[in-house]
Order: sequence, then C-alpha cells, then structure tokens
Amino acid sequence: MINSQRLRSHLLTQMRSEAWRRRAALWIGAVAVALVAILFAKASDAAFSLFRRVIEHSPWWALLLTPGIFALLAWLTSGALRPTRGSGIPQVIAALDKPDEAFRKTNLSPAVSAGKLLLTSLSLLGGASVGREGPTVHVGASLMYLFGRWFGFKDPRELSHFLLAGGAAGIAAAFNTPLAGIVFAIEELSGRFEHRFSGTLLTAVIVGGVVSLGLLGNYTYFGHVSARLPLGQGWLAILLCGVVAGLLGGLFARMVLASVAGRPRWLGRLRQRHPVLLAAGCGLVVVGLALVFGDGAFGTGYEQARSLVQGQAVVGHEFGLMKLMANLASYIAGIPGGLFSPALAVGAGLGHNLAVLMPGVDPRAFVLLGMCAYLTGVTQAPLTSAVISLELTDSGDLLLPILATVLIARGVSGLVCRVPIYRGLAEQLLPVQPPEPVGSAQNERS
Repeated sequence: MINSQRLRSHLLTQMRSEAWRRRAALWIGAVAVALVAILFAKASDAAFSLFRRVIEHSPWWALLLTPGIFALLAWLTSGALRPTRGSGIPQVIAALDKPDEAFRKTNLSPAVSAGKLLLTSLSLLGGASVGREGPTVHVGASLMYLFGRWFGFKDPRELSHFLLAGGAAGIAAAFNTPLAGIVFAIEELSGRFEHRFSGTLLTAVIVGGVVSLGLLGNYTYFGHVSARLPLGQGWLAILLCGVVAGLLGGLFARMVLASVAGRPRWLGRLRQRHPVLLAAGCGLVVVGLALVFGDGAFGTGYEQARSLVQGQAVVGHEFGLMKLMANLASYIAGIPGGLFSPALAVGAGLGHNLAVLMPGVDPRAFVLLGMCAYLTGVTQAPLTSAVISLELTDSGDLLLPILATVLIARGVSGLVCRVPIYRGLAEQLLPVQPPEPVGSAQNERS
C-alpha cells in the first residue's frame, strides 16, 4: 500500500514537472519567435528600402543588382542551405508529415533558420517579388522546436505540437493577426484540431502577441477599411471576385507546382543544369516588368496594396497581372522568400481592375474581396484567407461577403489546381517511399 502511494505521488510529481517544462518552453519560445519576427521585419524593410534608394538614383542599376543577387542566392542555396529556398511553409508541413529527427534537423536547424532570415532579406535587397511571412512561419516553427528539445521533450508527437505553435506564433507576429495565426496552423499546417493542442496554440500566440504589441503597439497592417457591400446588385461583386481572382490564384499555384516538379521539360533541364543562369534570367524578367510597368514589380507590394485598400491608388490597372508575373518569376528562380504579401498585392490589383465593371460599388470593397479571393485561390485555405483579410483591414462590416467570396474562390481554384500549393510543395520535399512488394501483405496475413 505504501509503495503504491509512493508510486502515485512520484507519477503526479513527474506530470507536474513535465507540465511546467512545457509551459516554460512555450512561453520562452513564443517570446523568442516574436522578437525574431520583429527583427526580421525591420531587417527586410531596411533591405528593400536600400534597394529603393539605389533604383531611385537610377532605375538602370536594377539591371545589375537584381539578376546578380538572384544568381548569388541560387548559388548559395545549392548546398547545405537548400532548405532555405522558397516560402518555408512547405518545409514545416513536411516536417509535420515526417516526424523523423534527422529530417527535421535538416530542414529546421538553427543554421537553416538563420540562413532563411538573412537570405530572404538579401532577396528583398535585390528587389525580388517575395514576402517575409512564410519565412517567419518557418523560423517560428524552428525556434519552438529547438526550445522544445532544449527542455527535454523527445517524443515526435509532442514536438509536432511545438512546431505548430511556433508556426502560428510566426504568422501572428508577422501580420499582427493573432486569430489568423491560430486558424492558419489548424487549416494549413496541420489540417486537424486536437483538444490538447488548442491550449498550446493559444499560449504561444498570446505570449508572442503581447511581446509584439508591447514593442510595436496596436496597429492594423493595411489600415482600417470602413467599406460596405449592400445587398442586391453589389453582391455580384462577390461572384465576380470569387471566380476571376480564385481562378487566377489557382493557375498561379498550378504553374508554381509544375515548375518545381520540372515542367515544362525545358525549364526542368535548365533548372537542373544551370540553376544560377535560370535565377539570373528570372531576375531580368522582374526588372523588365518594372521598367515597362513600374517599380511595383519589386518587393512585397505592400505600399501599392495599402494604397488600393485605402482608395488612394498609386498604381494603374496593369498592377495586378504584372505583380502576378513578377511573383511567378521570383518563385521559379528558387530563391528564399514567401508568397503571402505578394499574393495580397496581386489580389488587391485584381479587385481594382474588377471595380471598373461596377462603378456603383465601393472600389475598396472590390479590392478587399479580390485580396481574399486570390489568396484563397493560391493557398486553397479559405478560412485563413478570410480571417487574415479581416484582421489586416479591421473590416468587420464585410464579414459575410468575404466568407462567401473565399468559398467561391476555393471551389474555382480546385478546378484548375487539385493540390493546395503548400501541400504540393511539401510532398515534393518528402523522400519517395519504395513500393511495397506485391506479396508482402499476403505473407504477413499468412
């Protein structure tokens, strides 16, 4: 009896100790993620500002700077830093799908995380049409995974919770959108929801959000939007944006997945044999778009998107499609950088174009619907797209139109791109499993 009580007391003490270790890892990790996200935001903004100052002196400098940095990045990421390429979100999804310590260390090591931050900033220094949100998710998941291991957690399932919490904290800190961080982790990263996991997510997002709020203050990424969409003819804008922007988002995702898979063949051969030359060529494409259509081709597109959201356009109607092509060229180059911000900019431009067809509807509503529809088309994550659009613009009046738009956009996108872009990219990162011998299953049953 005494031994049984001692055993029970020992188990309770051990459980309390594990719970406190988990809390400490989450709290400290969330603070670290928020601080790194803020530092990364400042560094990437400074890098792009420097690029802007250079091309303001002479736009022809971009002909040297952009292809040169694209080529340098392709060369730097051809070896151990290869996991830093692209958005970073596919690496997190792949690490969740494959709970293998060696695979996770390769894709989420401190060296890869540091490289991701530095090389994404270098991408923006070269004027690449990329964002920092995907890399922030990657680094957030990596940091939280590292803290989980430091605090003694070894079980792959337990560490998966840390990965998810870190990714959620990363997207929340990058945009100052805590609810979007939670929805993103559930819908995009994991695709499932567990009761125990909910507390882990909330803890990480709240702690990271408090740190971000304390250092940066309470701000809305694109500013407050008070547009409304009255019932009746105005709701035709929902159908229009959902179909057009959702379709273009799906086509973009399909082209990205095809290019990474080596299609068309000439592009696959060029990527395999001359990746540096391909990256330099993609840089020239981005510069060519900027010289013909304006420097909105460079960078995240934040300033242009914000001007459209606020109804004070600083770009013309060519911006949406031009930005889409710049995003595609930057991603085909295989350099580090995310998709979120540039996708929002493309969607804003498309909404601006569609607003011309219905002059009686507030153009800001069209812009916002275009943003969430195109982002849904690219990611096929309608809840994340809806919530992130609402939080970025503080536009609660458009809740129902936005939800209806992303639903339509998700359906249309799925017609042209069967696999969500992040899931498709993650599957290409995972090693191919050898086929099971034909008679093995029968032998096991016998």
